[in-house]
Amino acid sequence: MSVGAAAKLEPVESRSIGVRLDRLPPTRYIWLLVILLSFGAFFEIYDLTLSAPLSLGLLAAGVFHRGAGGMFGLTDQATFVAATFAGLYVGTLGFAAVADRFGRRPIFTIALLWYALATVLMGLQSSALAVDVFRFIASIGVGLELVAIDCYLAELTPKSVRGRAFAVSAFIQFLSVPLVSVLAWLLIPGIHGGIEGWRWLTFVPGVGAVLIWWVRRALPESPRWLEAHARTVEADEVMAKIESHVARDLGAPLPPVQAPGPVQPIRSAALSLWKPPIRRRTTVLVVFHLFQTIGYFGFSNWLPTLLVAQGITISKSLAYSAVLALVPPIAPLAFSLFVDKVERKWQVVSGSLLAATAGLFLSRITQNSNFAVFTVIGAGVAIGNSLMSLSYHTYQSELFPTPIRARAVGFVYSFSRLSAIFSSYIIAATLDRAGSVGVFILISMAMVVVALTIALFGPRTRGLTLEQI
Repeated sequence: MSVGAAAKLEPVESRSIGVRLDRLPPTRYIWLLVILLSFGAFFEIYDLTLSAPLSLGLLAAGVFHRGAGGMFGLTDQATFVAATFAGLYVGTLGFAAVADRFGRRPIFTIALLWYALATVLMGLQSSALAVDVFRFIASIGVGLELVAIDCYLAELTPKSVRGRAFAVSAFIQFLSVPLVSVLAWLLIPGIHGGIEGWRWLTFVPGVGAVLIWWVRRALPESPRWLEAHARTVEADEVMAKIESHVARDLGAPLPPVQAPGPVQPIRSAALSLWKPPIRRRTTVLVVFHLFQTIGYFGFSNWLPTLLVAQGITISKSLAYSAVLALVPPIAPLAFSLFVDKVERKWQVVSGSLLAATAGLFLSRITQNSNFAVFTVIGAGVAIGNSLMSLSYHTYQSELFPTPIRARAVGFVYSFSRLSAIFSSYIIAATLDRAGSVGVFILISMAMVVVALTIALFGPRTRGLTLEQI
């Protein structure tokens, strides 16, 4: 896991780009960069949200069949989901390092084009196997895109608004959730313009492929990445352009460049995921991701099923879920008011514990429960999940040095994808043997493990530059 071309990299404490960038006020140009980066993440969330309605559309079109007729004796729907998470796993683990080698900007572009093209091609298929193959290929691009965007966003935003930038980005990303819901409602089932509705859903990312060239022209390469790879002249040129845009927005001189604070001298040769001081952070985040997936996807994917198991009608269960689906795009805007004022690790801990506590209360919901009571408790789960998700995306991007940031984030994040492949089977088995109450306890305890892992072993990051962290 050590970094290639190590001899060319400078000691961390000698770098100046981070100091110049972190003193910039968050002007219109800075927020434009955040919005443009969020454009790519919008399609990543679109892809993840697409799984459930697309499966229904493929069933209605006769491409998928009911029963265990898929690969390995699984249903076509289960195979489709497995192909999705397998692709995400390969993308985050096997390809994330290319963003460290070739830069954030080109990989941001290539990953989005890769995903969009594969998804459009998936929409042209007529067999379950072909659909699964292109779903797997598309998901590799999505996994790579997510890692590249998190690193890109962390490196381009000043430390004073780094958390808020991730919050605004999350708001834009999760706008894709209601978009998918509306499009699925309008298009599935049915034929429109001679084309089956599920295929139209897969053509939407093609819009991103068309627009990406405009977005790419407006995005600079990460000057931190350039400096970390000893391309100091290019780094200075990019940084000067960013400063020029910000000064123009301000209509006044920029704040003076302050002397950098003390940072631990780390030579590039020591930048391995399994050498101190990075080894502890790698271990903490691997454990975190193994358990957070059980909690996050356990609540978000299994809630309707768990409520039905408690005697609540399917229609009422789906109505509850529809109401809670409004939380993911709205909550980050509320979080943006405080995310840079509270220590990041405690935000992860608070979100996890809120979801765990609300989840235990949900286990008491019955057919006769008041809708308002359910909404409050269910919103607690959704808000807790949202806070944890937003905070850890920021947190894990802060914890690793620039030369190996994408490699490291991709490695630890791949364990969430690996966990997602198996957690559904664990939850299904628990539901069969211990009922919905057992599942709620399992999910909540996973969130408690998440909270304890970060609380006890996670380092602090608030107010520190990426270089100091």
